[in-house]
Amino acid sequence: MVRRNKLLGMWAAEKLGLVGESAKAYSDELAEGTLDVERADVLRKVREDFNAAGVVQTDEQILCVMSEFWLEAGNQKRPGRADATDVALVQIARNLQTK
Repeated sequence: MVRRNKLLGMWAAEKLGLVGESAKAYSDELAEGTLDVERADVLRKVREDFNAAGVVQTDEQILCVMSEFWLEAGNQKRPGRADATDVALVQIARNLQTK
């Protein structure tokens, strides 16, 4: 999930016009929020940031990108390091994309 949120953060940073260290900091903040129950709602965070910056993206578009990055993050995992939870999460994301 942290890996997915880092990818999402870089995508959102680009939409927000952030580059370089600012983009990396945004991505890291989004990923670190995954570990904090109070800040775990990344869709809400990205939505708020997009609204504040005037970035036009629907929640459905953001969720679609999140699902794509979920799959990408799962595929980036080193062979032999995945556990049952990782496999289940990737399968759920794949199922959501086919609907």
